[in-house]
Amino acid sequence: MRQRDVGPAVFAAAAGCGGAGVVGAYGARAEPYGVVPAVAAVALLAWCLVRWSRARGRLALPVGLVGVLSLATTLAGVPPTVSGGAWPRLVETATVLLLLVVVARWAPLRQAVAAGAVVCAAVAVWTLPLLPHPSVLTMGGAAAFWTLPVVGAAVVGGYPRLMEHRRDRLVAETRRSQQLELARDLHDFVAHDVSGIVAQAQAARFVAATDPGQAVPALERIEKAGLNALASMDRMVRMLHDADGTDGAGGARKAGTGDDEIEPLPGVDQLPGLVERFTAAGPAEAGLSVDPGAAGGLSRDTGSTAYRVVVEALTNVRRHAPGATRVDVTLGRVRSADGVPRVEVRVADDGGGGTRTRAAVRREREGHGGRGLGGLRERVRSTGGTLSYGPCEGGWQVVAVLPAAAAVVMGRAS
Repeated sequence: MRQRDVGPAVFAAAAGCGGAGVVGAYGARAEPYGVVPAVAAVALLAWCLVRWSRARGRLALPVGLVGVLSLATTLAGVPPTVSGGAWPRLVETATVLLLLVVVARWAPLRQAVAAGAVVCAAVAVWTLPLLPHPSVLTMGGAAAFWTLPVVGAAVVGGYPRLMEHRRDRLVAETRRSQQLELARDLHDFVAHDVSGIVAQAQAARFVAATDPGQAVPALERIEKAGLNALASMDRMVRMLHDADGTDGAGGARKAGTGDDEIEPLPGVDQLPGLVERFTAAGPAEAGLSVDPGAAGGLSRDTGSTAYRVVVEALTNVRRHAPGATRVDVTLGRVRSADGVPRVEVRVADDGGGGTRTRAAVRREREGHGGRGLGGLRERVRSTGGTLSYGPCEGGWQVVAVLPAAAAVVMGRAS
């Protein structure tokens, strides 16, 4: 037992002993039936009200002791022989129910359950000695009747506790979702730019000795990739520090503007620049092919997901297929098996004539070395789409099929 829990228990016990002392001074016949647990319960309630901020979470043990004292009175006490002689037990019952509300609301859960069980037993049976000619059915009915106030007190105190628990769990889940979103942003955008910086730095190191002039464009591309990474990190930092800086669709305030202008996350309209930067970083050459109307059939959230698919695929080409010479990025309109129009995002590389190692293929397939494809699949699935990846014609491909919101509406209208 912790030291801080001893105080209220000793207080309740002292109150009970004081009540017993009063009874002893005036004689057993003068004792109102159940005065000892009644005095203990009222004293405990007074202590709780006086020291509310500290006492409300420490009542489980003393309330349980009052319940034990009440049970002892029911089992060993002498019932009154005059009408109205059980009023102290009514006072005790009402006071204990009030204390039970506080216990159910504030006490630790296990202690609250234990104290509630004792109080339930004490309140349920306190009238049994008062029944004139009790039968099993009568006693069972009386016990069931007096159990109802205990259940009501537990509900009154436990419902706000349940709502608070649900609210705390919702806050925790929201924070976890935000953390995962930030982790995806770091992986999808910042990691892509950083991998490009590494590739450019390696290329500049090899050509610097023989052709220093070729190192200057590489340094310029390194600078641009670094600025892109800083912009992505700045957007995420603003999302963390300013809860009002989002528009509900993943946007953030533009850096340095000082107003409420929203800068959305990259979408399919920025794919040409992404492919161009990838080609400039070399050695693989990337090409982009977009079917007419395919880009316009994606919502902002789905378009951002399509952009992430291409970023992840290009990043994996740079990491796991350094010998690849060609990467084809296509954005086309397809129809699913149920006839619903969709948009397909496909990124395929040639593998560089077998330079992609088995270890690299296994690493991508099993998701080792990162959570890119696994997390990307969950994101695509959340939009109502599907993601698949695997070998193709000596290389590797990533295919995402996304819902085309505009196309669906047009199809229904026709």
